[in-house]
Amino acid sequence: MSVNFIEFNDISFTYPAVEGDVDAEGKQIVPSPVFDHFTGALPGGFVSLIGPNGCGKSTFMLLASGRLLPQNGKVSLFGKDIASLPEGEKNLLASVIYQNMEFESEEKVSQLLSYVYANGALKGKAAGILNEKEDLLSEVINQFELSPVLNHGLKEISKGEIQRVLLAFSLLYGSTSIFMDEPLFAMEQKQKESALAYLKDFSKKTKTTIYISMHELDLTRKYAESVLLFYPNRDMSFGTPEEVMTPEDLEKAYGVPAAMLKNQEDMTREELEQAAEAVLRVQKTTK
Repeated sequence: MSVNFIEFNDISFTYPAVEGDVDAEGKQIVPSPVFDHFTGALPGGFVSLIGPNGCGKSTFMLLASGRLLPQNGKVSLFGKDIASLPEGEKNLLASVIYQNMEFESEEKVSQLLSYVYANGALKGKAAGILNEKEDLLSEVINQFELSPVLNHGLKEISKGEIQRVLLAFSLLYGSTSIFMDEPLFAMEQKQKESALAYLKDFSKKTKTTIYISMHELDLTRKYAESVLLFYPNRDMSFGTPEEVMTPEDLEKAYGVPAAMLKNQEDMTREELEQAAEAVLRVQKTTK
C-alpha cells in the first residue's frame, strides 16, 4: 500500500452556522472548527477509525474522499488533489458509504447491483476473491446474504439489509479506495463479523484501501490492520490495535474508564459524559 495514501496539508474546516440555532441568550451559535490547520499523512490498508461521537471521524473521511472541501489547505489522495478532480474520476479513486443513505430508485436490488458492477471500474468483470472461478457479483451476494432481497426495492427492505447492499455496492464499483462511515449499522453480530472478515480479505487481495469507522472496539481489535483513534480535542493516534487501543488512550479519548467501554460501545457522546460524571460522583462519595 502507498506510504502516503492520504495527505492533509494545512487543512481547516468548519461547518456553516445553522440559521435559527441560538444559545440561551438568543445569540447565533457559531460552530467550532473541526480541523484547524491540520497537517498529516496516513498509509493505506484496512484501517478502523474509532473515537467518541462528534470527534471528527465522518468529517475526516468526507474531506479525504473529496466530498467536503476545506476552507483552507489541500487534501491529496494517492498523490492527487482530490477536490480538483472531475466527479467521475473522484468516484473511481474513492467511494463513500454511510448509514441512513437515501435512495429514490424503484429498481430491484438485483438490478441496482448489476448496474453498479457494470458501470464502475470493474465493468462487470471480476473474479471472486475467495474463489477465482466465481464471479465477484455472485460471491458478494452470497457473502452479504443478499439472495432473499434481490427481488425487492430498497424501500422494501430493513435497515440492516440496506447496509449490506451498500457494502456490496462499494466493492462492486471497484474504486481504488473506500470510506465507510458506520456501515455495520443495524446488522446482526454474526453478519458484522462475516462482513469484516470479507472486507479485510478483499482489501488485502485487491489492494483496495478501506477506511471504516465503527463503534465496536472488540471488532476493531479483531479485524483492523491499523487503527486511527480520534480524541475530542482533534488529536489522533495511528498504529496497530495493540499500539493505539491501550486502556490509557481509550480513557483519554472516551472520557470513561476503559473497562466501562467493553459493553457500552454504542453509547452516544452525551451518554459517555454522563457515565463519566457518575463515576466521579461515586469516587467522591467513597473517599
